[in-house]
Amino acid sequence: MEQFIFIPIVFFGLIILISAFFIVKQQTAAVIERFGKFQSIRHSGLQLKIPLVDRIAGKLSLKIQQLDVIIETKTLDDVFVRLKVSVQYKVIRDKVYDAFYKLDYPHDQITSYVFDVVRAEVPKMKLDDVFVKKDDIALAVKAELNDAMSDYGFDIIKTLVTDIDPDAQVKAAMNRINASEREKIAAQFEGDAARILIVEKAKAEAESKRLQGQGIADQRREIARGLEESVEVLNKVGINSQEASALIVVTQHYDTLQAIGGETNSNLILLPNSPQAGSNMLNDMVASFTASNQIGEAMKNSNSKKKDE
Repeated sequence: MEQFIFIPIVFFGLIILISAFFIVKQQTAAVIERFGKFQSIRHSGLQLKIPLVDRIAGKLSLKIQQLDVIIETKTLDDVFVRLKVSVQYKVIRDKVYDAFYKLDYPHDQITSYVFDVVRAEVPKMKLDDVFVKKDDIALAVKAELNDAMSDYGFDIIKTLVTDIDPDAQVKAAMNRINASEREKIAAQFEGDAARILIVEKAKAEAESKRLQGQGIADQRREIARGLEESVEVLNKVGINSQEASALIVVTQHYDTLQAIGGETNSNLILLPNSPQAGSNMLNDMVASFTASNQIGEAMKNSNSKKKDE
């Protein structure tokens, strides 16, 4: 009978002994209370407490934690915007008591301070400045939180403005403005390119015409040189200059007829081509040259008489 009573006592004693030991994980602090009163703070490792007297009131993580706060406020130019502020914080190792006992809901406390600072800073800025000066907003939030939360055992590591979301209509308007600016710049570039093409095309046409005129001049110079040589050859065989010039003209006439006849795509051209056309043209040319020479001699004689008088 005594043996049956002894077994439960031993079993109960073992349970109490085992409950005296507990483990605290790395980067964690355990708060120990004795009869409801703060006793001590235990850190990572195997720890011991008095069974039935001490109890673990709670545990706090010493890791860096993040709280995301979304605030809607108005800018200086009356645009409503939603900001997402990420607050990175941790419990100060030496102030676990303050963090556990002085502040009941740290998330709510941090959120209130973030709302207060952001709604005080953003209404001073225009929408464009909010995007540019978001780091200034983050620094203002961090400074305010550090002053307020350090007394409660919390250290604010960093605050970040991770998102700025204006009203949908405002974003659409901003996109249209940006698109219009880019279209304006594109039009300017296209106009500059078109102007350059026109200038270069004009330069190319001017150079082409200059070279074409130079080629025509060279062609005519060579033709004149060839005619001069032809006249000299004909003079050597007893044909005077007038007859030689007329003969060359007639020859060119028949060369022209031959060229026109060999071109299948030529338009209709009517030219005298009777058997006596060549002789008539030759006689007309000789008479024309003779008359022109007589006129030239008469003008020379008239000018010489005027000089003598």
